[in-house]
Amino acid sequence: MKAMLLAAGRGERMRPLTDTTPKPLLRIGGQSMIERHILALARAGITELVINHAHLGEQFVTALGDGHAHGVRIAWSAEPEGALETGGGIFNALPLLGDAPFLVVNADIWTDFPFAELPTEIDDLAHLVMVDNPAHHEGGDFSLTAGRLSQRGPAMLTFGGIGVYRPALFAGCSPGAFPLAPLLRQAMDAGRVSGEYYRGSWFDIGTPERLDAVNRVVINRQ
Repeated sequence: MKAMLLAAGRGERMRPLTDTTPKPLLRIGGQSMIERHILALARAGITELVINHAHLGEQFVTALGDGHAHGVRIAWSAEPEGALETGGGIFNALPLLGDAPFLVVNADIWTDFPFAELPTEIDDLAHLVMVDNPAHHEGGDFSLTAGRLSQRGPAMLTFGGIGVYRPALFAGCSPGAFPLAPLLRQAMDAGRVSGEYYRGSWFDIGTPERLDAVNRVVINRQ
């Protein structure tokens, strides 16, 4: 299975840090967020990677090259300034991802999720990893019941930015910027999205304050 790391966002809430450094290249415990994901994917046997970039994208290429130093092969999916949003970014990279189900990971999260345990073949259009609702997102995103996801329900959880998708999820889409969430909601309404609940460590690194907080947690663990 191939994997895509989403790294094209501007990181407005992380400014001024992201004025000079792309958010996924910010460091936690001495290691950049995106490098941590790459090494975790490699340990899980996932070595064919696609990374999209826009804001300060040349820094990713300089830091990571073709991935050889990390035991992976990286294909770069360049986007215009302003990026293509999550859905448009994945759609733009489909020629690099192939016809089989593929994994997508937000590059600006910190987690110890075991990528090797994800399904490599899915009958649904998508399979999402759900986590507990953080304090800044108490209402959650979707409801998970008996392994199925719906827009509303009694067990609202937060989408953890880790998902397996079939290319068919993007059937009918056109090039350009568009979000992923409406495609997922449409697929949920059709009963074609599965999910799992992850109880381990997961942090959304959205602001400098959260970056500092997670750094303290990680450094204490080390």
